[in-house]
Amino acid sequence: MTMIIRAVSLEDYKDINEIRCMAGVRENILGRISERLEQSKGFIQSLDHNDHLLVAEIKEEDEKKIVGVIGLNVNSNPRTRHTASLGMMVHKAYQGTGIGKKLMSEILDLADNWLMLVRIELGVFTDNEKAIKLYEKFGFKIEGTKKYAAIKNGRYADEYIMARYKNI
Repeated sequence: MTMIIRAVSLEDYKDINEIRCMAGVRENILGRISERLEQSKGFIQSLDHNDHLLVAEIKEEDEKKIVGVIGLNVNSNPRTRHTASLGMMVHKAYQGTGIGKKLMSEILDLADNWLMLVRIELGVFTDNEKAIKLYEKFGFKIEGTKKYAAIKNGRYADEYIMARYKNI
């Protein structure tokens, strides 16, 4: 298996939609099993200069497949454009294989060395221990808890707000 990290392209929308709707992924990213292909396609088409979306693409036996996605949305307000929100998802079958770590390394290199971002923030469900550990390895710290942030498997779930600061 070979893997590359690259910028998203419109042709990736089917694989991205599959990951968003997948059991074991959708519960942690606010995805829905009923999400339509057009929603993922529309999302990619709506990306602007403040959006930076990378995908992890693998090649197995001459077939290419997207197995992970990470994105930054840089704040457009002139007073807060040194900040961005981060989101990530990895295909269930490829979780725990280092793909999330590689995606995070690439997006943080972009954030630190090309976009000159100082603050990156994210939300993560309080029970998503693997994701929390990954974020902490990259310097994210819990800033607070958002109570009853979303519905997850028929119950209200809390979310940590985490952030990483670059020393300036």
